Amino acid sequence: MFSDADAAALYDLLNPWAPDRHPGDRFYDDLVMAADAVLDVGCGTGAMLHLAREQGHRGRLVGLDPDRAALDRARRRADIEWIEGTAAKARSGAGFDLATMTGHAFQFVVTDEELRASLAAIHGALRRGGRFVFETRHPQARAWEGWNASSPDDVVDLVDTEGRALRVWHEVDSVIGDVVTFHGTTAARDGTVLRIEHASLRFLDVEVLNGFLAGAGFEIEAQYGDWHGGAIDANSREIISVACRK
Repeated sequence: MFSDADAAALYDLLNPWAPDRHPGDRFYDDLVMAADAVLDVGCGTGAMLHLAREQGHRGRLVGLDPDRAALDRARRRADIEWIEGTAAKARSGAGFDLATMTGHAFQFVVTDEELRASLAAIHGALRRGGRFVFETRHPQARAWEGWNASSPDDVVDLVDTEGRALRVWHEVDSVIGDVVTFHGTTAARDGTVLRIEHASLRFLDVEVLNGFLAGAGFEIEAQYGDWHGGAIDANSREIISVACRK
């Protein structure tokens, strides 16, 4: 038995929030600590907002996510507001000066209809001049080609919080247009499969992405190809966007 709660705890082990070690986490941490009111869309287990509070953030922090088990972990801190729901459910008129989507969460919004609804809701939740900051994997890097059980970079062996020796990996099921469908497997070290999770990600190129942002009323303040502020070029693996509500 590997429950939703187990999967949420495993996520934290696989993806520790560590601005002191990871430049991407530091990029967001600096933005959050400088903002008075922050909406973290797709907040997951809430690690980014937890750390902000621990570091002394005194403003409004709100996490939004559709995963109830992840939010149960997030709610270990009661001094942050946690809301169950998708990006499209962000509340209009909330007056946030920063909205974020970290961990490539933006790519889980797959269809044109979902994208338009999500961006419109995030736009509405920001005050005028507020910023929406997120990253998406650049399709030119073809990151999905490394998601397979034979890749040493994808297979992870670890011991979870219950003391179970686990192996985790991903496998691609299909690539149709700009949508990659895959599944992730969590297994015991003897190969016994404990959990399989299916998902689809959309890989938008810069031109298409910016078209969606403009359509929702955002202006592009900046876009980077890496976490150190480098320009997007032929070698970029990321599209890091800072979009401003007009």
